Amino acid sequence: MPKVSNKGQLMPESPIRKLVPYAEGAKKKGHKVYHLNIGQPDIKTPDVALEAIKNNSIKILEYSHSAGFESYRNKLADYYQNHGVSVNAADIIITTGGSEALLFAMGSTMDDGDEIIIPEPFYANYNGFSTASGVKVVPVISTIDEGFALPPIADFEKLITPKTKAILICNPGNPTGYLYTQEEIQQLAELVKKHDLFLIADEVYREFTYDGDKHYSVMNVPGIEQNAIMIDSVSKRYSMCGARIGCIVSKNKEVMATAMKFAQARLSPPTFAQIASEAALETPQTYFDEVISEYKERRDTLITELNKIEGVKVATPKGAFYCIAKLPVKNADDFAQWLLEKFDLNGETIMVAPAAGFYSSPNVGLDEIRIAYVLKKEDLVRSVEILAVALKQYNS
Repeated sequence: MPKVSNKGQLMPESPIRKLVPYAEGAKKKGHKVYHLNIGQPDIKTPDVALEAIKNNSIKILEYSHSAGFESYRNKLADYYQNHGVSVNAADIIITTGGSEALLFAMGSTMDDGDEIIIPEPFYANYNGFSTASGVKVVPVISTIDEGFALPPIADFEKLITPKTKAILICNPGNPTGYLYTQEEIQQLAELVKKHDLFLIADEVYREFTYDGDKHYSVMNVPGIEQNAIMIDSVSKRYSMCGARIGCIVSKNKEVMATAMKFAQARLSPPTFAQIASEAALETPQTYFDEVISEYKERRDTLITELNKIEGVKVATPKGAFYCIAKLPVKNADDFAQWLLEKFDLNGETIMVAPAAGFYSSPNVGLDEIRIAYVLKKEDLVRSVEILAVALKQYNS
């Protein structure tokens, strides 16, 4: 019988989606499942984006340019400039989600066996993208005790080898919600400049910052124009996860010319989704003000409620809409499955994401979960009530 590839066998399962069959089983029993496991916002997509799809006069659904609509790239450049990021349309390639942008970034900067340093915990699919690209992830551990702040630069430096090609950060972070300070971004900038590395920043949550804290983009740091690569997406900003539109942005002409070859190989990003994404740029600021205010309230509600449970430790997120909670359990994977398979509170239960899948170091984060606060406040309060009862029952 023919065999699948080694690469295919090494591809990690999604730590979030592997529990789906158990959630489906719970629903078949008639249980209500509160989904704290996935970053799918319940915020309405802007009307202007949906209307653009409904009200168009397309007669032929053609390929777009491999780099994406020129009109969209021009407007996107204006959007970035309005947010203090000085780029033009030539620095942008539209991709099928931020996922493809990350694959293009890795494919354009790394060869088989090269290494990428990533502070962990990190977005689980970085493991998958690295495996698909033949790249080795070298983790540098950030901890809940430090609020998942950037590990000391010395920790990065001692991991750099001749095979190291890049450092990858998510800012603000999924799964931690940590927002890097200007000083931390500057420290990374000096490090990549010193060692001639790329600094790839996944900035898809850039809008979601709280408490007056400001987002600092790698594209704003003078002196690393040739090192910096930004990844972005419409998924979270406009609650358009299903559009699958993102972009790769860099002032490094060689990187962008190389990424363009990958873009040409997949022909073009989807047309209707680009129409919606271009229209979404007209979304009024009031939309973001309301959304960010809502997420801040949800964050505050969630953290307050979690802190009431004895034995639970949580770091307050400064951005995005996730937090990592340390639970009084040995194995959060087992606990997450048990919640769906064997537990309910008056016909209700919760689905969480075990955090071990957000690390590449073995046996780290085994007692942690990621919670996405993408549900309304009442549902978050109820979810934490369920969690508190479940922990008591599980541990007894």
